[in-house]
Amino acid sequence: MAFRQALQLAACGLAGGSAAVLFSAVAVGKPRGGGDADTRATERSTWTGISRPGPSVWDSNWDRREPLSLINLKKRNVESGEEELASRLDHYKAKATRHIFLIRHSQYHVDGSLEKDRTLTPLGREQAELTGLRLASLGLKFNKIVHSSMTRAVETTDIISKHLPGVCRVSTDLLREGAPIEPDPPVSHWKPEAVQYYEDGARIEAAFRNYIHRADAKQEEDSYEIFICHANVIRYIVCRALQFPPEGWLRLSLNNGSITYLVIRPNGRVALRTLGDTGFMPPDKITRS
Repeated sequence: MAFRQALQLAACGLAGGSAAVLFSAVAVGKPRGGGDADTRATERSTWTGISRPGPSVWDSNWDRREPLSLINLKKRNVESGEEELASRLDHYKAKATRHIFLIRHSQYHVDGSLEKDRTLTPLGREQAELTGLRLASLGLKFNKIVHSSMTRAVETTDIISKHLPGVCRVSTDLLREGAPIEPDPPVSHWKPEAVQYYEDGARIEAAFRNYIHRADAKQEEDSYEIFICHANVIRYIVCRALQFPPEGWLRLSLNNGSITYLVIRPNGRVALRTLGDTGFMPPDKITRS
């Protein structure tokens, strides 16, 4: 209960300032001991036989946009009853589906001393062309492209945008690469300082809350949105959107220029259509650096 209350507090305060955003990074993820973590029941998976913390239940209000949660039932008019409640619920219900395409940047010069020097390699530019062609071939009316402000993401966006004329672009620092949360199991080859998880984790969690949610109730038509960013950010977003343990993000792997496709239905249900798809690239063009 304490964990859920912490998440709710962080979500409510997100728009109010950075303190709430920083708090959210601590709240998301597995408990580190104490409180409800010590008393949670253990549930056995029927298909693996492995015990794990339970219960495993889909949180229908994961984005804090479940219509019933937006209504103050204490102010409900007893005389108008169910008709008034139904009308108020309809006012908050989403009507459209959001189609979200998460694109990892193309291959880049990893040896650049400064971030601005980590530009795309010639192969990386080819990869971006192929990704742009693939997105254009889908025949979808994309609404916007939101991209990380890091050099490799900006250059990838420049190339992809040529294949999607007229689609507006928005740059954001929220989608910059970073260390979202300490991975479980840990790895020996990548160990950021604890402060990096604290700083980056809050920002990447804020990106998730800001961009990944069901459609606004005012949105009438389905939307098709592209987000061009980084492997760690995308992997964390996928885990959070599917309500998988976010600490498992490093168990996933994404190729450069790959397409990850999430669908968010009006009722808040989330589906992963593709994860890190590069099947549209020739084998000799595929990299994961």
